[in-house]
Formats: sequence, structure tokens, C-alpha cells
Amino acid sequence: MEQIISLFHYQFFLNAFLSALLASIACGFIGTYIVTRRIVFISGGITHSSFGGIGISYFMGFNPVLGAAIFSILSALGIEFISKRTEVREDSAIGILWSLGMALGIIFIFLTPGYAPNLMTYLFGSILTVNTVDLILMAINTLLIIAFFFIFYRLILYIAFDEEFARAYKAPVSLINNLLLIMVALTIVLSIRVVGIILVISFLTLPQTTANIFTKDFKKMIGLSVLIGCFGSFAGLLVSYYYNIPSGASIIFSFAIIFILVRGGKEIWLRTNITKQKSLTN
Repeated sequence: MEQIISLFHYQFFLNAFLSALLASIACGFIGTYIVTRRIVFISGGITHSSFGGIGISYFMGFNPVLGAAIFSILSALGIEFISKRTEVREDSAIGILWSLGMALGIIFIFLTPGYAPNLMTYLFGSILTVNTVDLILMAINTLLIIAFFFIFYRLILYIAFDEEFARAYKAPVSLINNLLLIMVALTIVLSIRVVGIILVISFLTLPQTTANIFTKDFKKMIGLSVLIGCFGSFAGLLVSYYYNIPSGASIIFSFAIIFILVRGGKEIWLRTNITKQKSLTN
């Protein structure tokens, strides 16, 4: 235990822990909405299209996070616009922007003069390189998400479970949807440093799906998702540190193990109860 506590004396580990904590909270809120609304594929499209913004940023010489944020927001709103206002199906629009973003990112990074950046950092994350600016941005994003959910909780709940019901009562569904998609995009971009483009989708779905095993209540799902995210992130960080493996992959692997254990435990519990009931009946 003392050895684990001593890790927090290192600034890089403390930054990694805080970034994982902030990402767990933000993804706990946003991910619950994504899973409940069943728009996981949309978040996957936003995630991968952000790579186009990273490539263009490197080529033009400005902050990759800013480029990824702009590109992600435009992609999120673009998916919503194309699927609702044209005859193109939503899954087709996602696939187009998904592949376009990845292609643009690779092309512009290749065209960037001088040293080409390490793509692995963005594809699989580099949580140990998180700096103070990253933490501030993540903290602001997390606070905005918490405030938004607190103010518009009931409306978000209606839209997540029954959008048509919300529209029938003349709720500003389109506005809330667009704002939530922007928050999804920003959360994805700010979580890229933690787990990377390839794995960030798991950060938005695995803790939430695990929480859904315990409860169907939206508010409880958010709380459990945050707790599972924090626990899995810390466990993944420790495994990453002691076994010298990529932190992003280690965190997601921890989430997967938690899900398997919880799901398996519930199945065993259900079968045991069924067996007991049958024995009592006989």
C-alpha cells in the first residue's frame, strides 16, 4: 500500500491519475446518454473523424487538440444534419465521415514537412504525458457537463428514452441533441490523450454497459459508470506502471475484465436462484 501511495509523489503519475479521474466522470455522464440513446456508432464516427483535425493541425502548425475539437464538432453536427435532412442513412453518413477523417489525418501528417509525429500517441493514448493545460481543459469540460446535466436532467432523460414523447411536448429536442453531440465531441477529443482514438469508444461504453447490469435507472447508471470508470482507470494505471505496458490499452482491458466478472457473476447468481426455486418447488 505504501508503494502505491508513493507513486503519487511523481508528478507524471499524479497528472495521469487526475486525467483518468476527470475522463471517468465526463465519460460517465456522456457515455450513459450514448448507451441509453443507442448512438454508440455515432460516437465511434466522431472519434475516428477527429484524426482528420489532428492531421490538418500538424500541417498548419497549430494545436492538434484544437484542430481535433473543431473537426469532431463539425463531424458530430454533420452526421446529425446529413441523416436528418438528406436521404443518406445515418450509418452511411457515419461511415463516410469516419473514413474521411482518418484518411485526411494520415494524408496531412504525411505532407507535414520535417519530423512526422508519432501516430501511436493519438491512436492508443499517452496518459503519462498529460500536462497541466490538458488537466485544466478536462476539468472545465467535466464541470460544464455536470452543470448541463444538472440543469436539463429531466429533458435529457426524456430525449434519451423517448425522443418522440419529448417532441410531442414541444421540447427543444434538436437544440439539446446538438449541444449533447458537441459535448460528446469535446469529451472524446480531451480523452484521446488518456486512451487514444482507437480505444476511447470503450471508455464511453464499457463502464456504462457494466453499470446497466446493476440498474436501469438513468441517474444510478451515471453514478455507477463514474465509479467503475475511476476504479478501472486506477487499476489500469497500476498495471501499466508495474508491467510497462501501454496505459490506454491497460485501462480498457481493466474495464473489460470488470464487465466479464460482473456479467459472469450475475449469470451464476441467476442460475443459482433458479436452481433453488426449482428445488423448493419440487
